[in-house]
Amino acid sequence: MSREATIQQLIAEHRAQQVATDALDQAVADHLGINRTDQRALDVLDQRGRLTAGELAEAMHLTSGAVTTVVDRLEKRGLAKRVRDPDDRRRVLVECSPKLARVGAEFYGAEEVPGFFDDYSDEQLALLLEFVRRSRAWTEQRVANAQARTRDRKGRNRLRGRGRA
Repeated sequence: MSREATIQQLIAEHRAQQVATDALDQAVADHLGINRTDQRALDVLDQRGRLTAGELAEAMHLTSGAVTTVVDRLEKRGLAKRVRDPDDRRRVLVECSPKLARVGAEFYGAEEVPGFFDDYSDEQLALLLEFVRRSRAWTEQRVANAQARTRDRKGRNRLRGRGRA
């Protein structure tokens, strides 16, 4: 198989993986009775640990007001909670509840992950890690570009009197 064909297959498989992950995330959100934005907040908190609402908003590319609503819904469902920062009692942090770990193990199979990589050498694992890091950086750059274009378009529409102030 040619290099170009291999690259095209790699791209196709990567995209198919994204669709499969999206379907799994939707199934878990449905099980929990939450929407995808709320689930994404849980994923960010699970990855990064305790965050302020502002940090969570930045990580999710949302406004602080929108994140406040997300956290309210997650608290109501017992999936996250607000806690005082032990180092600065004036700050409030948001963290996942222990319930999330049980759901994660049940649906995402966290205990199966180490064995999944048994057939790969250390060099192959390093290559896979580099690929995932580069892929994420590439995607994050595309997100920033899309957001800038959206801000630009909204700014032009406001100047023409077609946008919200």
